Amino acid sequence: DTAAMNAPAHKIPQSVLVVIHTAALEVLLIERADAPGYWQSVTGSKDRLDESWEATARREVQEETGIEGGELRDWGLENVYEIYPRWRHRYAPGVTHNLERVLGLRVPQGTPVRLSPREHRAARWLPWREAADACFSPSNAEAILQLPQRQP
Repeated sequence: DTAAMNAPAHKIPQSVLVVIHTAALEVLLIERADAPGYWQSVTGSKDRLDESWEATARREVQEETGIEGGELRDWGLENVYEIYPRWRHRYAPGVTHNLERVLGLRVPQGTPVRLSPREHRAARWLPWREAADACFSPSNAEAILQLPQRQP
């Protein structure tokens, strides 16, 4: 596939965290295929340094959930975190931290989800507080807890 051939040799340590939610504040969580029990929002790295946060978010949401459209909002929130050692081999030697930009995507209730089985094994919609409690990533949980204030 052409995208794989054009992908950088190492992941770019700039990624998006996209909190997908409904107007009723139900949040979509997906379970990682490579780490069963690790529930999270959609995340993913930029393909190119000049790729916008919005373009990265739309691409990752489409790749991981099949969801297209919805109301995307950049929350203007950034987290810098240490990359878990188990995933560090994906980055250039010496890269230990990632910059994550948080966005929200509001979709209609009942939006169908089509997972990429290579990346995720299950999906579930949860009320926002339960979703925050279910996340393995502290920055992901923190973002979900901000959802009520971030609603348009």
